[in-house]
Amino acid sequence: MTGSISTAAIVVWGGFVLAFAFGVVAARANFCTMGAISDVVNMSHWGRMRMWLLAIAVAIIGAGVLQWLGLVDLAKSIYPRPRLAWLSAIVGGLLFGVGMSLAGGCANKNLLRVGGGSLRSVVVLAFLGISAYMTIKGLFGQWRVDYLDRFAVDLSAYGIKGQDLPTLLASTTGLSPHAALALAIAVVAGALLVFVFADARFRSNPNQVTSGVILGLLVVAAWYVSGHIGYGEHPETMEDVFFATNTRAAESLSFVAPVAFGLELLLLWTDKSLAVTFGIASALGIVAGSLAWALATKQFRLDGFVSATDTRDHIVGAILMGFGGVTALGCTVGQGITGVSTLAVGSFLALGSIIVGAVATMKYLLWREERA
Repeated sequence: MTGSISTAAIVVWGGFVLAFAFGVVAARANFCTMGAISDVVNMSHWGRMRMWLLAIAVAIIGAGVLQWLGLVDLAKSIYPRPRLAWLSAIVGGLLFGVGMSLAGGCANKNLLRVGGGSLRSVVVLAFLGISAYMTIKGLFGQWRVDYLDRFAVDLSAYGIKGQDLPTLLASTTGLSPHAALALAIAVVAGALLVFVFADARFRSNPNQVTSGVILGLLVVAAWYVSGHIGYGEHPETMEDVFFATNTRAAESLSFVAPVAFGLELLLLWTDKSLAVTFGIASALGIVAGSLAWALATKQFRLDGFVSATDTRDHIVGAILMGFGGVTALGCTVGQGITGVSTLAVGSFLALGSIIVGAVATMKYLLWREERA
């Protein structure tokens, strides 16, 4: 049992350290996916959006290199599986986008704000965690299974082993897996990089450029920790398993379900079947990294809600994010960077839906304010 404990500990602490670095960098660069969308919608400013897209491109390239070298099998994560639950990805993404706009930020941003002293974000994360847990195992989960998850395309029925672009290319064109992987990465990541660096203003901003690269590399490193270091033979069952992951699969940074599992751990602390996992540790790492930055720069400030309407919007947004994030299999980081790094079609559907939901809600909130 010693081997499994030590491996699990490495995975958990690895997740915490990587997320701590993610929290520091994100806080320093003011990385906010909702803010990036808002900048484009309200000010036609693409700086933070390009930083996000750069992180995605770097994550795609890095995850592809890990796959190419055989260090991590991304097919053993939850994203590229052959069953494409398209309706869950779309509806979940839309609701998450609506929710993060109402709550003033995605799960990652609210974790960052907790580290900076936001009591509002404590409330948001509490409701997000409850809603997410209800969507995993409770009432919302029943709705998800009955009305959304059953609408899916099973690609294995057509002899296709995954929904990721390299597998689809290899299956439809006859290319070798390595050639298909290289082509998919070149097209998707290449297009993103061309768009990102086409803007001279962004190129001249070293903070955003380096932050985008580092955030993408941290997602890649997280894949390596859980998918390579954390993959091995269980000493009791003698089966190959992923240690210390809630999905029992390879994981990288994602923050909706981990908040729910963290809440479960706190509520059922004496249940010895539960333990700190890679996901829970990464959520804690974001808070710790943001807190360290806030204290180092003397930006730590306690703040709360400004009105009943503000409170209502944040709570409703948190509930929608919890349901949407679990249903879509991730948030703007969990799907928007981590999921997309696997080139899974469902991840692109979820990310696009998140953006559409966020844009629509921002325009509604602007209309509401103008009318008031």
